Amino acid sequence: MSLSLGAIVMSQLVGYARTSTTDQKAGLEAQLRDLKAAGCEKIFHEELSALATKRPELERVLDWVREGDTLIVTKPDRLARSTADLLAIAKQLETEGVTLRILSMNVDTATPTGKLMLTILGGIAAFERDLMLERQREGIAKAKSEGKYKGRAPTARAKGDEVKRLKAEGLTADAIAERLNIGRASVFRILRDAAA
Repeated sequence: MSLSLGAIVMSQLVGYARTSTTDQKAGLEAQLRDLKAAGCEKIFHEELSALATKRPELERVLDWVREGDTLIVTKPDRLARSTADLLAIAKQLETEGVTLRILSMNVDTATPTGKLMLTILGGIAAFERDLMLERQREGIAKAKSEGKYKGRAPTARAKGDEVKRLKAEGLTADAIAERLNIGRASVFRILRDAAA
């Protein structure tokens, strides 16, 4: 039986390493060493905070990997900002037929145990979020009952008199918004309410 070269799909082990600052050279070197030891043929790396809005090398690696490939990272915090972010990246990879391996946790989504571990992480993340929201609601209720919670200060509405005065002086909504440092929509809302 002969196979055509076009029918053979070569899977790759692809690594991703990240440090928060350029001062963490040793940490980056350790990640690169561990990724090479794990058999990574191609490694993407960057020196950038996980909180950065853009992580170009992460975007490149997610674009690079193909069905059958395995993305390997040393620790979950090197890949994701949070558990929710980790789960979103894992879901994206799964959709594309790419498995995820996290060396420090011995998680490999190619195995049922690895998938279970990520599912458990997802449950824990949802549980933590629910607890946080419940504590927040309880704190707000307690503060309200003690008369300490007034809610968010209405910044634009507090400037209603100034908005009306500036409009009477002939300023445009854009000029008023800029001068008072409020949104243009807030200016229109205040003027509309005043006219009603």
